[in-house]
Amino acid sequence: MTQLSMAREGTITDEMRTVAKAEGYTPEEIRDSVATGRVVIPKNINHDFPARGIGKGLTTKTNANIGTSMDHIDLEEELDKLKMAVLSGADSVMDLSTGGDLRKIRKAVLDDACLMVGAVPLYLVAAALSARGKELTNMTSDMLFDSIEEQCEQGVDYITVHCGVTQRSFGMIKESGRIARCRQPRQYPHGCMDARKQEGKPVV
Repeated sequence: MTQLSMAREGTITDEMRTVAKAEGYTPEEIRDSVATGRVVIPKNINHDFPARGIGKGLTTKTNANIGTSMDHIDLEEELDKLKMAVLSGADSVMDLSTGGDLRKIRKAVLDDACLMVGAVPLYLVAAALSARGKELTNMTSDMLFDSIEEQCEQGVDYITVHCGVTQRSFGMIKESGRIARCRQPRQYPHGCMDARKQEGKPVV
């Protein structure tokens, strides 16, 4: 059962009550907004955190992107990013990891996250295919749906589905002659913020 299906049945869930209290509405108003699709509550039953609502009439929610790359894999660093996102007031974190043990990274993020967590099932499929020396064009619908199911079972609260990734779009990329390259990130010593200032770069 989802928040949407329960709302359409007229049921008020604990998550709806939590959102109502945080947003200054009645549980009935939140239920009705969820039922009509004006509000969503991204909350996996396998992930424990205070529910947040997103949608019409609710406060703006902030998301922070974190994640490894094939060039830089450091789980502790990702958990530090998660901690900073929480301390900075983020309502959500998106794990965009593409390098390393993606399942292990995602589990660690979910275990530590006291806010909603999103992920990209397509990345897991791409990494698995790449490890076998195959291109993403070898992806099947079953691979993608298996990845979605696995991540939802892990506790991911919402996903990026990449509806625009189609056989046609792959064909266009192939015809364009575009080459994907991995670039080594600039390495800064401990005082990386000072290094950026010295180079006249913005500190972000």
